[in-house]
Amino acid sequence: MSGATIAYYICAILSFVPALVLHEVAHGFAAYKLGDPTAKSAGRLSLNPLRHIDPFGTVVLPLMLMVLNMPIFGYAKPVPYNPSYFKDPRKGDAITGFAGPCANLLMAGVAAGVAWSLWPVAPGLVQSAFGEYFYLMFLPMFCLINLYLMFFNLIPIPPLDGSSIVALFIPERFLPQWYSIQHYAFPIFMICIIALPYIIGVNPFSWYLDATAGNLANLMFPFEIS
Repeated sequence: MSGATIAYYICAILSFVPALVLHEVAHGFAAYKLGDPTAKSAGRLSLNPLRHIDPFGTVVLPLMLMVLNMPIFGYAKPVPYNPSYFKDPRKGDAITGFAGPCANLLMAGVAAGVAWSLWPVAPGLVQSAFGEYFYLMFLPMFCLINLYLMFFNLIPIPPLDGSSIVALFIPERFLPQWYSIQHYAFPIFMICIIALPYIIGVNPFSWYLDATAGNLANLMFPFEIS
């Protein structure tokens, strides 16, 4: 395995784990501020990655996508929350749902900000191997992975965060049924992600993420991200 390949995997891990952990912590923190102690009681406001890792979603799926040269995304163990604690369940659900993608957008912005701040000294920085990997590999990857996670989770179907949009338009008496559907929709959704590209011969998820996260990352950075 070459040094560049090793550096790639190290950068991917250092990008992916914080992106997932802070995404989930943001969900729990938002719910906590809205009056729901569920995530805090479960110890899910911790920054310890071990509290959030899902064996398939955090390890197997991202590695599989890296090997297949597809956009890297995945998931951690969902942070538990109870909408019944919210004064307005639909509004609280939407705020809690969008807190995760907002955290990813913020982290992508931090990576872009660092890239812009180092832009004047970039020619000298990339002369060293560490500087080259940090500036030309880690920062773009950190930004891209966070944007991939953001846009992936904004897809408005259960159990992704974008489904919170749908909850805003559901009558309150039907919300319990909606939340129960979300618990069973995830396995079906993951099967579709893996199987659909082979069935139709086109990967709509990869196209969607490239069109959204890929283009936004290029707008945010001082250089083009390949």
